[in-house]
Amino acid sequence: MAAGGPYVQGARVWIPDCVEVWKVAEITRGYKEGDTVLHLRLEDGSALPYPVGSQLPPLCNPDCLSGADDLVALSHLHEPAVLHSLRRRFLEAKTIYTYCGIVLVAINPYEPLPIYEEEVIYAYSGREMGDMDPHIFALAEEAYKQMGRFGRNQSLIISGESGAGKTASAKYAMRYFTTVGGCLGNSSMEEKVLASSPVMEAFGNAKTTRNDNSSRFGKYIEIGFSQAQVTGATIRTYLLEKSRVTFQAKAERNYHIFYQLCASATLPELQGLGLRGAESFHYTCQGRAAQSTEDVAELEGTRHALTLLGVPEADQLELFSVLAAILHLGNVVVRVRERRGDSCFVEAADEALGQFCTLLGVEASQVIHWLCHSKLVTAGETYLKPLSRQQALQARDALAKHMYGQVFRWMVSRVNCALRSLEGHSTSIGILDIYGFEMFELNSFEQFCINYANEKLQQLFNLHVFKLEQEEYVMEEIPWVFIDYCDNQPCIELIEGRLGILDLLNEECKMPKGNDGSWAQKLYKTHLTSSHFQKPKRPKDAFVVCHFAGKVEYQCDGFVEKNGDAVPEELVGLLRASKSALLTELFLEEGQGPVSLQSRRSSGHRAAARPGRRSLPGSRKSKKSISSQFKASLNRLMETLGSTTPHYIRCIKPNDAKQPFVFDSRRAVEQLRACGVLETIRISALGYPSRWTYQEFLERYRALVSREELMGTDTKQICSLALERLLQDPSKYRCGKNKVFFQAGQVAQLEELRSRRLRAACTSLQRWLRGWLARRRLARARAAAACLQRHARGLLARRLLRMLRRTKAAVVLQKTLRMVLARRSYLRLRQAALTIQAFARGMFARRLYRQMVWHQKAVVIQAAVRGWLARARYARLRGAVVFLQSCCRRARARRELRRLRVQARSVEHYKQLHKGMEIKVIQLQCRLDEQAQEKQQLVEQLSGLTAAHAQEVQRLRAELQLLREDVARDARVQQLQERLAELERHHAKSCLAQEVEELRQRLAEVEAVKLQLGEERDALIQRTLEQSQDLEEQHQRSARESQGLRQELEEERARYQSLVREYTRLEQGFESLRDEMALHRQSTLRRSPSTESFLGSESSYLSSMSTAPSQDGSDQQAEARGGTGGVEGPEEHGQPVPEGLQPQPSSEVPLNGGVGQDPFEKAYLLLLGQLSAANEELARTREELRRCKAPMEQERKPLDFLKRRNLAEMLGLGRSPEKGAVDEDLKRAYDTVQAANRLLASQLQEEKQQHEEEVEGLHLDIRSLKQLSQQQAALIQDLQRQQGQEGLQHHVLQLKEENWELSQKLEKQERTTLKLQKQLRAYAKQIQELTAKREAVGPAQELAASTVALSWSPMVLPQAGLSQAMLAWRMEDQGRIIKAIITDYRPQSSPWALPDLPAYILFLCLRHADHCCDEPRACSLLDAAIDAIKRVMKKQSDNPEVVTLWLANTCRLLNCLRQYGQEERYWQGNTARQNQHRLRHLDPRGSCRSLGALGVQLYQQLIRTTEKRLKPMIVAAMLESEPIQGLSSSSCPPGRRCSSPAPAHTLPELLQVLGSFRASLDHHGLAPSVGHQALRQLLFLLSGTTLNYLLLRRDTCSWSRGIQLRYNISQVEQWLRAEGLQQSGAREVLEPLVQAAQLLQVKKVTEEDAGALCSLCTVLSPQQVVKILRAYTPAAGLEERVSPSFISRVEKQLQDQHGEGPGQLLVDTSHLFPVHLPFTASPLHLDELHIPDVLDLAFLVRL
Repeated sequence: MAAGGPYVQGARVWIPDCVEVWKVAEITRGYKEGDTVLHLRLEDGSALPYPVGSQLPPLCNPDCLSGADDLVALSHLHEPAVLHSLRRRFLEAKTIYTYCGIVLVAINPYEPLPIYEEEVIYAYSGREMGDMDPHIFALAEEAYKQMGRFGRNQSLIISGESGAGKTASAKYAMRYFTTVGGCLGNSSMEEKVLASSPVMEAFGNAKTTRNDNSSRFGKYIEIGFSQAQVTGATIRTYLLEKSRVTFQAKAERNYHIFYQLCASATLPELQGLGLRGAESFHYTCQGRAAQSTEDVAELEGTRHALTLLGVPEADQLELFSVLAAILHLGNVVVRVRERRGDSCFVEAADEALGQFCTLLGVEASQVIHWLCHSKLVTAGETYLKPLSRQQALQARDALAKHMYGQVFRWMVSRVNCALRSLEGHSTSIGILDIYGFEMFELNSFEQFCINYANEKLQQLFNLHVFKLEQEEYVMEEIPWVFIDYCDNQPCIELIEGRLGILDLLNEECKMPKGNDGSWAQKLYKTHLTSSHFQKPKRPKDAFVVCHFAGKVEYQCDGFVEKNGDAVPEELVGLLRASKSALLTELFLEEGQGPVSLQSRRSSGHRAAARPGRRSLPGSRKSKKSISSQFKASLNRLMETLGSTTPHYIRCIKPNDAKQPFVFDSRRAVEQLRACGVLETIRISALGYPSRWTYQEFLERYRALVSREELMGTDTKQICSLALERLLQDPSKYRCGKNKVFFQAGQVAQLEELRSRRLRAACTSLQRWLRGWLARRRLARARAAAACLQRHARGLLARRLLRMLRRTKAAVVLQKTLRMVLARRSYLRLRQAALTIQAFARGMFARRLYRQMVWHQKAVVIQAAVRGWLARARYARLRGAVVFLQSCCRRARARRELRRLRVQARSVEHYKQLHKGMEIKVIQLQCRLDEQAQEKQQLVEQLSGLTAAHAQEVQRLRAELQLLREDVARDARVQQLQERLAELERHHAKSCLAQEVEELRQRLAEVEAVKLQLGEERDALIQRTLEQSQDLEEQHQRSARESQGLRQELEEERARYQSLVREYTRLEQGFESLRDEMALHRQSTLRRSPSTESFLGSESSYLSSMSTAPSQDGSDQQAEARGGTGGVEGPEEHGQPVPEGLQPQPSSEVPLNGGVGQDPFEKAYLLLLGQLSAANEELARTREELRRCKAPMEQERKPLDFLKRRNLAEMLGLGRSPEKGAVDEDLKRAYDTVQAANRLLASQLQEEKQQHEEEVEGLHLDIRSLKQLSQQQAALIQDLQRQQGQEGLQHHVLQLKEENWELSQKLEKQERTTLKLQKQLRAYAKQIQELTAKREAVGPAQELAASTVALSWSPMVLPQAGLSQAMLAWRMEDQGRIIKAIITDYRPQSSPWALPDLPAYILFLCLRHADHCCDEPRACSLLDAAIDAIKRVMKKQSDNPEVVTLWLANTCRLLNCLRQYGQEERYWQGNTARQNQHRLRHLDPRGSCRSLGALGVQLYQQLIRTTEKRLKPMIVAAMLESEPIQGLSSSSCPPGRRCSSPAPAHTLPELLQVLGSFRASLDHHGLAPSVGHQALRQLLFLLSGTTLNYLLLRRDTCSWSRGIQLRYNISQVEQWLRAEGLQQSGAREVLEPLVQAAQLLQVKKVTEEDAGALCSLCTVLSPQQVVKILRAYTPAAGLEERVSPSFISRVEKQLQDQHGEGPGQLLVDTSHLFPVHLPFTASPLHLDELHIPDVLDLAFLVRL
């Protein structure tokens, strides 16, 4: 730069640095043209005079451009800007992907990131490349979209150093294509494509010093597509590093497969390979690298992948044998002969040699001979030449490398065979995972080939970049000016041209004694004049090539040998003659076609011996060199890539230590230079790198446009006028048709002008605001001064008034005080005189009274002593009597308690027999009973302790009373002693002294006893408190167990629904596979009888799988029918089976014989196995339910058996063929019924007596509990009167409440018993009515005849009288019924009918089967209906109206079976008229389970169908729509690829779709709770999808976008309130989105802000919060970027708050909440149902 305009004071520049490569400095003095020094200030504050040479230091970009998604959008395009942007995005934002024009730069983070889940794949699917953050999925989606849009092949070119993440990027791209594209024609193709990666990694990857999983070969994976779906794939490999097989550097390993085999040597199938640890083999121990602990698991994964790719187990074991033989070959010891040092030998007893020959099936003597000798062939003779030890070792290693190369080639071919599609493909996407530019200290033949390939790829890249630039300029009608760039074509000509490096190398290899030295001399002689070829200064065999990425020095040592790739043909001939079929296939000669291993195994040893004769020296053919092969394959690759649209991914290795998120600037710059990114930046900088649409330019720089310019209507004209005024130089920009193009640095200048304009506007606003604030402050001060003056004058006036009032008050106080003092003196003197008089009179009166009392007290003391002695004797007698009475009563109470316990056990046994709940409810009831018993024991213990405590308290009270009497007596004795001392001082002194001493001793004893009793009382209270605490803990434990059981119930429900969903998926896959197989056979084969029988068996098997009902274990007929399936139903009913459905003898041949099966049949059998596994899982679940229902069924067996027996005998009367024997049959039936009635009557009597006894026992229990409650109440009252301990009272009250609850339970059980008695009486009444009917023979004959006619006649006539609410039908009418009400049903044909009319019709038909006791017919009809609904759903699965219709009908049929079934809890709310229509003979529980599973499937299908409609609308409506205009007009800063300004959908459209969905549910009569669950699921999808896109798009993480998002959420909440859905749980699923919107709006600066932010985000995970903070984009010039320290502080607090567990970044939007289908009784009476004539059901007769 010649001018110093931008280099003003305050500008920042980049200066070179030895550590960070570039560092920032600020200009302290403006630069003027001609200055030799630029004055700078570094970041640490130190000054630096920077000498200015021919070029000024590069300028820094504005802060708003820092961290841009696309590096080309930077205003100043140069190396430091690119490096700074990458470092800032990688370290601060934790973003590893960045765009650089058409290149995606990917930095290896060295730790797993949650950005590759399936949710992320679907988030990027269908989106434009600039809509989301940079990602490999975005580039893959762009390639996939261009392929489908233009029909042109695409390619992804992935390059980079070893350890940069090329292999991982290729795998992610493959997974994206297989996930988005799916698979056409083969459901396992996706698994095969993904399974190719572990196989290729095992055979082609190894551990190096730079990468633990380094690919040692290049590969091009071509994924074929047909109709935008994956049909197959092909893999091409380039330049496998075979030298690694025999040699590894320090800290490196051989290929992974060898270590996997050594680690799994103990497996039974590998025992015969002679494998040991990897340190035991020469080929695997040279690097001495640490062994991996995952080798065993990786071998298992490799074998599984081989199985998926179609490699049988036998071929795998044979392949492992070849690999083991290579390891043993490396351990063969070659020794030097003692006499002749130029020859060598191998011992015949060498263990490794024996293992090698055994595994490969070759002769050991031949191997020993040809390892130590070589064959020389001349024109006429053949000579044997002995080899030296070094030559023999080289021959051994050459053979090992050749064998492994052939194994790798064979493996690639097998993978391609497995991935090849029979239909072919119309378009394809190729993924090139190739090595990047390499430059080491010692560079050999491999590095030369790698750099040669990178030269070719860089040339293709340059041509593609210029082509895109030219197309862009031509499209925008901008003059195209040729830009000079670094063309690497001369370097390519140096390598591959005529007499180039490769030609001279091939020529040297053809020479008899060619070596590396002579080849180097030829290079010096031929190319020393070339500008891209140099000779090193040191005298050695080496040369330097000037590549596009730098100069590389290559050592010539080994070039000739590696290029020739010489292999001893004699040893190869031995291997061709091997007994191993795989080895023979590996070493096929050129021109010999491939032969399958199966044919080779079947041909025997004679066919295997032929290749040995072909391997004679005379038949040798010229072999291409490695460089020629690589050059040819590279040219083919260039042709392939040239015919595609390339997309580039450059992988960068941030550091050599493999530390996560550590950025080494020097290593990054080296790789950026090597991969051509900086060259792309330089080329872009020479043109117009910054490009804006006119609308985006106007929205961003509207502040710079004048008012006159805004008067125009054309956006292009407005922008042109503004640019003419702002940028005077027209060469700095160009205006195209749709965009405006800027040269480098112009956007920064516009940003500076914009910031100045905004700063000036802010200054003006601040000036006016400060003036307004000053004027307001002056007015307030003036008003405050006036107020102060007013208050001060008032204060002075009040002070004067207060002084005058105090003077007057002082005079009044003096007068009053003097009066008070005089009166007080007078009163004091008067009171003293009265007091003296009173005391004198009292003294005289007391003296007289004392004399009278002394005499009286002596008399009282004598009376008290005598009375105390009498009472003590009486109390002892009374205590003994009470003790005897207590013992007697206790004994009787214990006997009564034992009797009550026996009765309680009988009651519990009766309740156990009558339990009909589920198995888990039974377990819960058992636990509750155990806890109740434990609680009862504790209550009894507490009551005993309480009674003992009461007795102790009573005894203590008595003792206390005695002590009080003793104290009173002592006082009396003391008084008596004083009196006696005065009267008889000399006579009774000694006697009174002894009595006083005895009384004192007794008093001391009483005090000791009192203290002991107090301690015992305290201990008793403590024990009572401890027992109360134990009771509380038991209650808490029981509550926790109840909560756990409820959670288990929810988990069981969710697991069951997931099984139903998996079963549905497998069933759909099976149907599609069967249709596909039928179509394939029709198009390829002529159907044979065996094939037809096979298809017949398929259909029968499918029908049996789908129609087998699940019945209870007590019903054997239902189980037998479930095993045979729905096809055998007609034979059981006596109906003829059609010919097409009869099983044929040959139907089992395709299932049993596996030799002639094609892949479709194998896949079909595999899917059948999966279906069987799913059915077994469902059967286990049903078996658990069946076991828990067994007790109830056992109780119902006697009555049900008698009912069935009576009805069977009744129906048997009508089946008698002889009309004359009717009377005798009726008589026998009547006798049988009478006997049954007597048996039932006796049973009823026994049951009645048993119930009465149990009820009496329950009454006794209730009475005893009431007595116990009364005793406890008395105890509580006593404790309340005597003790003040609140804790004990509280626990006693709790026990009282629990006893009351137990009494309530007993009352409930008593009511249950009464209900059972009523049922028994109802049964007795029914039997009596039946007996009365049997007495009349005529009516019985009519009933039997009508019943028989109803069951067996082809048409049922309607009976006169009351309607029975059923539809009579025959078995052959089942298909017509299903077709009329399901298959061909159209609700539009009868709009006035009920939406769930088909369900009612089906139930009426089921009632007729129930009336006829024909359970198989009912089950067959129900199974056929379920199958028909599934078929309809398969055809119209995308129609939500149809899905809703059949979901409503399924729920209605399920509710009808429950409402009119046998469970009392469902039919309690029925009317008497509805109870007459209940099912009498069918058990609908199994059918309810099938319908429940169907309902769950239909609900999930409805959710999926609605989600497909909602997903394209969510992001546009919630994130891209702007209901608040003007907020986000300038939110997209430069460098961001802004999305389309006009969203495809708006929020009202989204709410309209939700409203129509809810209206459809209400129209079809679904329960409100089902609609609430569906809306909750859809709003969860809305919240999760919006949050995922918010996390994946940096342009949405801003303050203005948060305002828009919060407004949109409030609109959704308002819609929920308007629809009355506040309590549906839908608001809770929106909470994460609400918190994310609030997170974008809160302040994010201080530590207090961090604490408030953490308390706000309670639902978001720490990973989501940190991701939003890192992606937050501040408004330019108004906000500051969130600092890394603030993000670290928030992350630490969130981890402390949520723990260190693994979090989830993206929301799993595919998650389905468990659905519950509630029971809703139908208010409709079945006999009032109207069936329209349009349904064509005239063949059904209403009864």
